[in-house]
Formats: sequence, C-alpha cells, structure tokens
Amino acid sequence: MTPEASVAIEGATDVVGYGPYVERLALRADQCAHASDNRVEMDRARLALKLAAEGGAVAVVSGGDPGVFAMAAAVFEAVESNPQWVTLDIQVAPGVTAMQAAAARLGAPLGHDFCAISLSDNLKPWAIVERRLRTACEGDFVIALYNPASKARPTRIVEAFDLMRQVKASMTPVAFARAVGRADETLTLTTLGEADASLVDMSTLVIVGSSETRFVARDGGQPWMLTPRTYGVCR
Repeated sequence: MTPEASVAIEGATDVVGYGPYVERLALRADQCAHASDNRVEMDRARLALKLAAEGGAVAVVSGGDPGVFAMAAAVFEAVESNPQWVTLDIQVAPGVTAMQAAAARLGAPLGHDFCAISLSDNLKPWAIVERRLRTACEGDFVIALYNPASKARPTRIVEAFDLMRQVKASMTPVAFARAVGRADETLTLTTLGEADASLVDMSTLVIVGSSETRFVARDGGQPWMLTPRTYGVCR
C-alpha cells in the first residue's frame, strides 16, 4: 500500500470493498465498512458513489493497484452511466500491482518489454484471451498473468500454458508468485515446459519470460529472474 492510499483510507468515513480486502484494514470505530462478495464490482461502485453523493468521504479499496484489473474502472463505468455522479470529486490513489510486487521479489523479470493479461473470461470471451496470449508470445513479450485460476475456472491456466508452449520455447523461465507480501508468500521458479498448473490459484501471479529472460544463479539463495534491458545481445 502506498502512503497516498493510506491517507485516503485514514480520511474516509466509509470504506467499500471486497470482504477479504476490507478485513485487512485496521479501521477506526467511527469508520463504516461496507464489505461485499466477489463478482459484484458494479454494485460496489454504485454503493460507493451513492454514499459519496450523500456527503460521505468514501474509500473504495482494491487489491494491488486500483487501476489494474480492479475497482477504478468499475467506479468510472458507473459514473458514465449516471450523470449525477459526474460532479463528484473522485481521485485514484495508486498502489503496487501484483506484477510489480512479484518482480521485486524475483529480481528483474520486467526489465524489458512486458504485458499483463487477465485469464478471467467473466467479462470477455475466452477467444479474446487466446488471441492476446498468442500475439504476446509471438511478439516475445514477458507476460504477467493475472487471475490465472479459480474454482469456477480451474482449467484456463492449463489451456494458457498449452497455447504458450506452441509458440515459446520449453525452457522459457516461469515464476509463480503467490500471496506476495503476506505470511504465506511462496515463490516457485520453473520453466514453461515443466510448469505445474496445479500450483496456481487466484492468489498467484504468473510471470512467463521472453526469449531473453534467464535465471541468475547465486550462492545460498534462490536464483534471480532477469530480463535484460538490451535485446538480442549475446551473453
């Protein structure tokens, strides 16, 4: 969490968000929490805007950065549908998104061109996900995979790996970064050919390297994951 986000939450009368995220906050007794379930982002956004229109100082919380596959877009989509909310003072406080947090733990896997793709097909067709994955692989991007697997979508990560193996080399470095920053954090380094999709859940950020990405061995510790800043230069 960034200091700017902390200040916004500190000054809020109402905090709106997905239940597990709201529960991680140490709210004061005079602050009202409005926790809700997953997959109700638009309802959550409309509630926040309604509370703000009634005079509240409302903080809408997300995991990671609110602008990356998160609540900032939902709030502005809701504003777009209701002209009365256009006049509200809405500010987005940046956070640290999952791929940045994971990259910091792993070394420098995002040192060259990269992209982020959500494997969730709740709000877009799976065919679009497949097209974007294939194009990113053909473009030789490092790829950060968000929302890789859930109870409702357990096979999408398997399908994604199968597709990427058709384009990328089997020795392409892969990292599973699970629950980064929490007590149960785990980092798993593997290759695309050996990647075990069963290790992935919704708390996991998957980074698939480019043809330039490599592991840098070090004594007494897990290798670093590096994508160098130069491209096509022999080591």
